[in-house]
Amino acid sequence: MPQFARYIAASCPLKCYYLFLSSHSNLNVHLNKNIKMRQLTLIVQTSLDGFVAGVNGEFDDFIGGEENLEFVCSLTEEADAVLFGRVSYELLESHWPTAANKQGATENEIKYSNWYNAVPKFVLSQTLTNKDSTNTCIFQDNIETEINNLKQQPGKTILMFGSPTAAQSLLELNMIDSFWMIIHPVIFGKGIPFLRNGKDKINLGLLVSKQLSNGTLCNKYSVVK
Repeated sequence: MPQFARYIAASCPLKCYYLFLSSHSNLNVHLNKNIKMRQLTLIVQTSLDGFVAGVNGEFDDFIGGEENLEFVCSLTEEADAVLFGRVSYELLESHWPTAANKQGATENEIKYSNWYNAVPKFVLSQTLTNKDSTNTCIFQDNIETEINNLKQQPGKTILMFGSPTAAQSLLELNMIDSFWMIIHPVIFGKGIPFLRNGKDKINLGLLVSKQLSNGTLCNKYSVVK
């Protein structure tokens, strides 16, 4: 795995539970009418010119490092679920489940790996099937309903990592509440863009801005609804 990919972070009883809630909408509303909706926050690592990866999906030209991962770990402290598109899920799943056990793992690698393994994971995919796991759930159909049901359940923030195609779809469905743009001081010139041609204008409000020592700029925006 390319060096930066380590930092991009970063039977199915869980699926049955959410299918039950989806098919009992009246019960779901009754149980959750007094519960504040959970927030869905997108985390995007991008070049200055808006690319989330190189032409072939590589992350080699991003600026990684412990400070970057430490910042991402700080975001996970307020989150207890994670949402992906298929490609981002497979990328993180190939590294993070065992990262804490590898020789020389840093404090932040161990922290993120432990968080990743502990939280429920939800994947938007038409091709994956439910894994043999108690904490991974595949959303194939009725995405808007599935995510709304998820947001109505008690819990902390739901984080979404990368996944530009899925992210654009959810932005157009007005499902994303806020996002962190982690902007690296590098211009790719070409690559995979964060967003392609969207349908509508989306207004944003700047909530927080933080600069890392390597020049990376971390901006949190609310989606104005």
